[in-house]
Amino acid sequence: MSTQPNRDNYRMAVYVISVAAELAGMHPQTLRNYERVGLLRPARTQGGNRRYSDADIQLLQRIARLVDLGMNLEGIRHVLELEAQVEELQREVETLRSHIARERASRGELVPTRQVLSVFTRRSGFLGDR
Repeated sequence: MSTQPNRDNYRMAVYVISVAAELAGMHPQTLRNYERVGLLRPARTQGGNRRYSDADIQLLQRIARLVDLGMNLEGIRHVLELEAQVEELQREVETLRSHIARERASRGELVPTRQVLSVFTRRSGFLGDR
């Protein structure tokens, strides 16, 4: 069973700006401002109206938490970029772990993937000495 339809629904842009703003606990003008400064990119209808997804609402809530912590919009942009990079790196690590596990299984080796990655990262200096 695939989780893809849920992910697609999560990213489906269905909310008009007033509903999105209410769901995020913000004023619609705040959403427009976040779009203007590049923190948010809502989908657009053929007529040019903004449409927001559940993923957009979650991002707006993340932005609100960062604002509450006292961050300015440029700081928030930087945090969001770093978080996106971390997510991408986590996906790459998972892909590598899967690849290593498949390679080990095809050779009939029984060394756990974590042990292999732990040795690899210590030797290459990625995670420092642990």
